Amino acid sequence: MSLRVIVEADGGSRGNPGPAGYGAVVFEAATGQVLAERFDSVGVATNNVAEYSGLIAGLEAAGELGATEVDVRMDSKLVVEQMSGRWQIKNPGLRPLAAAAARLVDTFDAVRFAWIPREQNKAADALANKAMDGERGVSPMTAAPAPAAVATPRSWAPPSMAAATRMILVRHGETALTAEKRYSGRGDVPLSAHGQEQAEAAARRIAALAPDLAAVVTSPLARCAATAAEIARAAGDVPVLVEPGFIECDFGDWEGKTFAEVREGWPDEMRRWLESTAVAPPGGESFKAVAKRIRGARAAVLAAHEGATIAVVSHVSPIKLLLQDALAASDAFLHRLYLEPAGISIVDSWPDGNVAVRTVNDTAHLA
Repeated sequence: MSLRVIVEADGGSRGNPGPAGYGAVVFEAATGQVLAERFDSVGVATNNVAEYSGLIAGLEAAGELGATEVDVRMDSKLVVEQMSGRWQIKNPGLRPLAAAAARLVDTFDAVRFAWIPREQNKAADALANKAMDGERGVSPMTAAPAPAAVATPRSWAPPSMAAATRMILVRHGETALTAEKRYSGRGDVPLSAHGQEQAEAAARRIAALAPDLAAVVTSPLARCAATAAEIARAAGDVPVLVEPGFIECDFGDWEGKTFAEVREGWPDEMRRWLESTAVAPPGGESFKAVAKRIRGARAAVLAAHEGATIAVVSHVSPIKLLLQDALAASDAFLHRLYLEPAGISIVDSWPDGNVAVRTVNDTAHLA
């Protein structure tokens, strides 16, 4: 089912740079009903940084609502023209924000940008002023967290004094398909005997790294559930929570095939798939679609476990996409990063939106 929304966003700074904040409102396009409101401070920043932050917050809220089409309306000529591709982004401080916004744009079927006069952007402007006055907020009309609780890629700055939420990302242990380097998506294959040993080793490592582990969140597939069970047991029988959003990409007709077999049987389809995250394998799912659902899953997990340490057991594609967002990396990252079975990556996320990647594909426990 399609949902078209309107995002009105704004940001401001009292001093430029000075105390800055953003606001964003999401309306249902068909009825004009307000579906979500977001506003927060961005510390000491410029107007442009605050405006981009408002755009990101609005797009995130639209994604969490399940929107498929978005009309963005802003009174910032600079943001509208840069996001439309008509103006260059000359300020290096804005490039990470523009890149983060562009990645969010890619998760929708269509996004259109339009400039509006300030008097037509009063709702978002009022929220931005609330933020500059020190308030933080999320509309009660949506259960999704305020954008500060979501790991939005941006230029790194010293984090707030609040505790970070630590996500220990774990790829499941080896399966028969893993050992043969075959595409393994929605097929519910179990761990191999070696994969079980890897899961146990990862569990011991995580128990040592995180004696205060609060929960284990897992993809519903058996290879992840078995790995998660070992981690939960080693951590003292902490809760295991199933999150469908962290399931692997659906590789469709390529399921169970090797890269060489796919390249031989579907050469044109593979070329297009490698060139664009919007292209899906025949009968499968695009990385763009996977990114959309894992961002929603991540937001839910961060909101439910703020300030805690949790393990997330998932698959290659979801973990790569989580790391891509955290590192503000390009799409080329997805085909260059290798993740070992039972490898561990660690990402910290602060309530003010800052992110720190501590570890990527740590396999010392498998030596």
